[in-house]
Parts: sequence; C-alpha cells; structure tokens
Amino acid sequence: MTRLLFSLALGLWLACSGAAQATEIRVTDDRGISVTLPRSPQRIVSLLPSLTETVCELGQCHRLVGVDRYSNHPASVRALPQTGGGVDPNIEAIVALRPDVVLAATSSRGVPRLESFGLKVLALEPRTTRDAQRVMGVLGQVLEVPDADRIWRAIDAGVSAAAQSLPATARSLRVYYEVSNGGYAAGPQSFIGELMDRLGVQNIITPELGPFPRINPEYVVRANPDLIMIGKRNVAGLEQRPGWRGMRALREDRVCVFTADESDVLVRPGPRMAEAARLMAKCITDKGLK
Repeated sequence: MTRLLFSLALGLWLACSGAAQATEIRVTDDRGISVTLPRSPQRIVSLLPSLTETVCELGQCHRLVGVDRYSNHPASVRALPQTGGGVDPNIEAIVALRPDVVLAATSSRGVPRLESFGLKVLALEPRTTRDAQRVMGVLGQVLEVPDADRIWRAIDAGVSAAAQSLPATARSLRVYYEVSNGGYAAGPQSFIGELMDRLGVQNIITPELGPFPRINPEYVVRANPDLIMIGKRNVAGLEQRPGWRGMRALREDRVCVFTADESDVLVRPGPRMAEAARLMAKCITDKGLK
C-alpha cells in the first residue's frame, strides 16, 4: 500500500511538473536576450506608451499594475500608479508593485537595476511599422492572446483604407513632419515616414539622414514643402524661424497643427496607427489639396 501511494504521489508530482513546464514562456526581446517566464504574467508594469496601448489592444489592460508617466491611453490606465518615465523609471516604485514582468524600452537606463532586483524585464522598442507588428506578436505570445495577428491585420487594413480615401493628386505633395522641439523630423525610415509613404505623399527628408534626424531650419526652407505637419506643443514661433515666413506652406496656410492628444496618436508606433493614418489623410485633404 505504501509503495502504491508513493507511486501515485510521484506520478502526480511529475504530471504537475510537466504541466508547469508546458506553460513556460520564452521569448527574445529587442536586446537579443532570451527572457523566460514561468507562466503568462498577471502583474505587468509598462514603461512605454506604445507597449501600454498594445497590451490593452490585446484585451489585457486588467493585467497592468503600473505605467510610465506618459501612458495615457486608454483612459483607464490614467488611474494606475505612475512609475516615472521610460528612460528614468522609479525603480523603488516598480519593485513595490511586485510585477511578474516589466515592459521597457531598450533605451531605458533602469533595465539593469530592475534586473538586479530579480525582476523579469522584456525590452521592446518599436521604431518601424514592422517593429510594431512584431512587438504585438511577441506580446500576444507572452499574454497568450491567440488572435494578435488578426488584430494587426485590422490595423493594417485601416491604414490602407486611409490611403485609398485620398485622390491620386496627393502624390505630388511634398510634406515636412516635425516630431518634436529642436527640429526633429520624421524621416522615411521611421514609422511616421512609412505612413506618409503609404498615403502617397513625398517626404522632404532624405533617407540617409535617418529615422528622426535633427534638421537645420534652412534645410526646410530650401526644400520649401507644400505642407507642414506639426504638434501644438512645437508650433510656437514657427513664422519667426529664419526664412520660414516666405515658404509656400506658411504663405498658403498649409500647416496642420495637431492637438496634444492627436500628437500622441501620431508619434506612437502601436495599435493606433490606423487612426494616425486617418489624421494625416484628413490633414492632406483639408490643407494640402486646395
């Protein structure tokens, strides 16, 4: 009887052990590091708005227990504890939340310290459309959401619909998109530049300058774009920039000024990219096709 009970107990332990191993999740993050999680995480801290939005788009917002100070969509995440910025996270606050995993940008200076506390960190930083698709797939695997590909296809279809809403004449428009203060522009290799390309407009920034180059104001004057896209946060003093008052876009009132909320949509490579494409298409229709 004792031997039988021992055999049954051993069999049960092996079965449970096998089940536990079967739920283990292993993914490679954008550092090239293999991260192993014993199970799908139930407590998540996200330190990048695009990652926060992707988790929620996958229907898993309820797993978030903390976010960075810039994560503000969907509205429900605004009630979560804030844990500093993505680059300068509040390590103590994150540790206190006891996350199963921390989602962070590869550029975050806090990653080594978080790992020194024994926390699992998944570093993911989408910069292109393909990156955003890949990140959604990785998070779908980690969160055990089987239809991540379907969700992405719907986003991509939304971008295509925005492009199809524009007439062929949009292809002649030369556009300058300013991302942030200091003259940082969206180059063709950035996700914003890729959206511009899909919408059929011409980016005045050349590919060799990189995804988000800092542009001398004279570069824009020489390029003389037909249309300027810029956020409300950066528009102050636009006409006072040397030579800008005489540019075609300013003379003909072809400047789209996006609100803070719209800018958040446009500068985040994630699940709201179809909405970003629609905002750009509306700008092109309202300002660029007179």
